[in-house]
Amino acid sequence: MSGTFGLIAALPAMALVAAALAVPSARAATVVYVGNAESNEIYVLQLDPANGALSLIDKVALPGIAKSGPTSPMAVSPDRRFLYVGVRSEPFTVVGFAIDPASGKLTHTANGPLADSMAYIATDRSGRFLLSASYGGNKITVNPIGPQGTVQPPSQIVATEPNAHAILADPANRHVLSTSLGGDRVHQFRFDAGTGALTPNTPPSVGVKAKAGPRHFVFHPQGTFVYLLNELDASVDVFAYDAASGQLKGLQTVSALPPGFNDKPWAADIHVTPDGRFLYASERTSSTLAAFKIEPTGGTLSLVGHTPTEKQPRGFAIDPSGRYLLAVGQLSHALSSYRIDADTGRLTRLAAYPMGQNPNWIEIVTLP
Repeated sequence: MSGTFGLIAALPAMALVAAALAVPSARAATVVYVGNAESNEIYVLQLDPANGALSLIDKVALPGIAKSGPTSPMAVSPDRRFLYVGVRSEPFTVVGFAIDPASGKLTHTANGPLADSMAYIATDRSGRFLLSASYGGNKITVNPIGPQGTVQPPSQIVATEPNAHAILADPANRHVLSTSLGGDRVHQFRFDAGTGALTPNTPPSVGVKAKAGPRHFVFHPQGTFVYLLNELDASVDVFAYDAASGQLKGLQTVSALPPGFNDKPWAADIHVTPDGRFLYASERTSSTLAAFKIEPTGGTLSLVGHTPTEKQPRGFAIDPSGRYLLAVGQLSHALSSYRIDADTGRLTRLAAYPMGQNPNWIEIVTLP
């Protein structure tokens, strides 16, 4: 590919100005994938671990897809060999790409069928099954994945309470959790890693505050806590997680809203640094990122502060080193990069870069 990548803005202290960045020719160590829902493409970027700078590697269209839906959920296989992109317009499809281990570039492998419009996709911890949650279809599904990364037809479809929004297998790959935004529930399942079968746990779900709207959640790297972001009131619920039983126990609820906020909350995404010390959550109405410090023993949260970010930040991600946070704005059509302070968790903005139309999902991979 030829061309340049425009740097929109950067901190004056770094003496960086709007400029054109050459496409790199050296091998990439860390690669960033940005899903652009309306322009139907994936931006492939190289992240410089020394300073957090991004360089464009490639732009990849979604083969066989004429028009994408309002989001393009993505997932990377645990072995970092495949990237999956969910398409929310009919026919509902997941697009599979092979990740080049040297450059991070994508090669289309095959498209697989999805049972509905999926708001969220993730592989299980073995990479043998694709787990999906359908917001409009009120269901979660399991699709087997073939040895070459090809997604097969669904093997199981489970009806849930309204507006399923996210689904993840736990670190041990023995249990699965999923959220129901409309039902204010987190569903708990036993997971058979051999067959991909889900069966309701006992109890089958736990509730949150009425009309909070459970959306995305993450496991603490140690697997002992779960952090749930509620979309409709922008609260974060902290749960103790029993890995043996796959059950949740509520510990704390905190707000991710910035001071003085008096509008309608619309929280979006949540992530924890790989060392488990800091948690971040995005809120779309205020276009802010909330930062929290995680208490190392009890897992509870204390607020660090709020950082303005791209307009309507539906998606963001933290790189595997835990040094950088990248956030995209659905309405700014751009990405901002931040350095994470290792001591305090505070964010320092580094630069902003143009993306495609409606960027809303980010995956970051350190190449094997």
